[in-house]
Amino acid sequence: MPFESHHASVFIAREAADVYAYAADPTHLPEWAAGLAGSIELIDGRWVADLAMGRIVVEFAPPNPFGVLDHWVTDASGNVFYNPVRVVTAPGGSEIVFSVRRLEGMSDDEFARDAGLVQKDLETLRRILES
Repeated sequence: MPFESHHASVFIAREAADVYAYAADPTHLPEWAAGLAGSIELIDGRWVADLAMGRIVVEFAPPNPFGVLDHWVTDASGNVFYNPVRVVTAPGGSEIVFSVRRLEGMSDDEFARDAGLVQKDLETLRRILES
């Protein structure tokens, strides 16, 4: 299967530094990332969440001035999934872009569903930051 990404994005009427600061704080994830609606907590220096599919560990890119919010998710089986995310300056605010990657064996419907869920999360983030 060829590599495929879908770039979900939203414009947020806030400075990129503000969007980055809020989104880069793992304790805010349950507020806007529906998949982590339960909680995420720091355990032994690692960010851990218990989801319906099992426990995951999320490793975030180090704090940076470039708007890079990349993160790696390790599932209970040890599979690691890389998620590229960027906050970039745009006229009148900023744009956050999440590259949703098609996983091996994922159907078109599953890929579209994942992309749609990420889009909803980004729209929730916008609502929070613009209110």
